[in-house]
Amino acid sequence: MRTFILQIIDFFYKPFARVMPLQTFRYLACGGGNTMLDIFLYFICYNFILQKQMVHLPFVEMTPHIAALFMSLAVTFPTGFLLSKYIVFSESNLRGRIQLIRYFLLVGVCIILNYVFMKLFVDHFHFYPTIGKICTTAIVVCFSYLTQKKFTFKVKQVETLKKN
Repeated sequence: MRTFILQIIDFFYKPFARVMPLQTFRYLACGGGNTMLDIFLYFICYNFILQKQMVHLPFVEMTPHIAALFMSLAVTFPTGFLLSKYIVFSESNLRGRIQLIRYFLLVGVCIILNYVFMKLFVDHFHFYPTIGKICTTAIVVCFSYLTQKKFTFKVKQVETLKKN
C-alpha cells in the first residue's frame, strides 16, 4: 500500500519539482487528503449520524458539532499519523511509540493554535471568518510541518565512536 501511495504522489510531484522539495509535496498531499477526509467525515457525522442532535453521555451533554469533531478525529488522527510516519517522514529512526506520543502532543497543540488564531483573527482583528480560517490554516500547517520534521519524526543522528 505504501508503494502504491508513493507512486501516485510522486507522479503528481513532477510539475512541482522546481518549486518545492519532494518531502514538502508529500506532506501537502497527505495532509490535504487527510484534511478532506476529516471534513467529509465531519459532514457525515454531524448531518446523518448525529442528525444535528445533542449527544447525551453519562456525565455530560455534548453539542453535535463538537461530537462530530471527535468522531472524525477518531479516524483522521490514526490516518494522519500513519501517512506521516510511512509516507512523508519514513526516514525517521525514532521509535514508533515516541513518534505517536509526539504526534498526539502536536495534534493537541494544533487544536489550541486553531482556536487561538481564530479568536485573534475573527474576534480581535475582525476578519471575515473564512479569511480568518484561511490565515489560521496557513500558520498551523507551517507550524505542523516544521514540528513534525524537526521533532515528531526527526532523524536521530547516530554517532560512531572512534577508537584512538
